Amino acid sequence: MASLKDTEQLTKKLEDVVGELRSELTNGNVDFQKVVALADELGEQADGVAETFNNLNDTLMQGLERVKSGGGRSRSSSGSNGEKSGSKATTRS
Repeated sequence: MASLKDTEQLTKKLEDVVGELRSELTNGNVDFQKVVALADELGEQADGVAETFNNLNDTLMQGLERVKSGGGRSRSSSGSNGEKSGSKATTRS
């Protein structure tokens, strides 16, 4: 699953494409095929960012629902597999 750092990189790519599009539109000799290609790439990048944030939101909401339903943390019982139980246990989805 993507992290917030990954989404920062995705938004950087999005900004780069926006910059290229803006440059193409302001240079005076607009190449419409290039503008179409950049706009298409911009849409794909934006969809990628939206999908990433949607996935992060879904994961967070699933965790909240587990907590609200009394599921708590999904840990196996300590001692049965030789692991130490510590106070800094974390779960990841």
